[in-house]
Amino acid sequence: MGIPIPEDDRAAIVTGASSGIGEAIALELARRGHQLVLVARRTDRLHALAGSLSTKAHVLPADLSSRSDRAALPDRVAELGLAADILINNAGLSGRALVAKSVPEQQLNLVEVDVVAVVDLCSRFLPGMVERGRGAVLNVSSLAAFLPLPGQATYGAAKAFVLSYTESLRNELRGTGVTATALCPGPVATELDGVAGFSVGERAAVLPSFMWKSAEEVARAGIDGLAANKARVVPGRANWLAAAFCRFAPQERLLPLLARRDLPKRSD
Repeated sequence: MGIPIPEDDRAAIVTGASSGIGEAIALELARRGHQLVLVARRTDRLHALAGSLSTKAHVLPADLSSRSDRAALPDRVAELGLAADILINNAGLSGRALVAKSVPEQQLNLVEVDVVAVVDLCSRFLPGMVERGRGAVLNVSSLAAFLPLPGQATYGAAKAFVLSYTESLRNELRGTGVTATALCPGPVATELDGVAGFSVGERAAVLPSFMWKSAEEVARAGIDGLAANKARVVPGRANWLAAAFCRFAPQERLLPLLARRDLPKRSD
């Protein structure tokens, strides 16, 4: 079973829907006729997106780093008279820093959004899906999940967690009518790079142009993969090959290369 069919009392929840891949996924789901629940902190952007969609959309502002905000989401969705048939865990943060020079609060906030929120929302929404015998979960991981990432250690580890968690979850859900897919995009030009501390064009100078995909291409690949009940989606053949290579390449040779290309400059 892939994605449940759209109905008036069903909705797809998209977290991190205010920009980038999340916004593109919301547009792709709307194009396929799904009613949406848009979740993010930036209310103005969510309302602007909701007003541009071809299907009905509900704006539920929430801070995904807040455990109380996450805990309130199921009741807020139920108050709309909707069953959450699709859950898109897209909200995420990135960070570029040497661990020895990092800010602990920033690192923990990244883990809260990129890891804890995924576990929290899956744990809250999956029981209803299993009870109804239908549902689909798309957890957004990254190409970074396939290898350690010096200079972005917490981000790389967080995305590896999401990939492993989703693959385990998928096997737990066999026979329930509910599916789970991990979306692992390579480089995408979004606001995430700037927030992570990359200057304009810095990542583009490091990563070859054939690896880059637009948010729209990633969203389409992710929803197509979810509909096809795929375990894992890596958009772009070059990125798929890179993921396979990183799984089997000798880490002691690969890591120094990654460190030279992507580590933030030391100030000492």
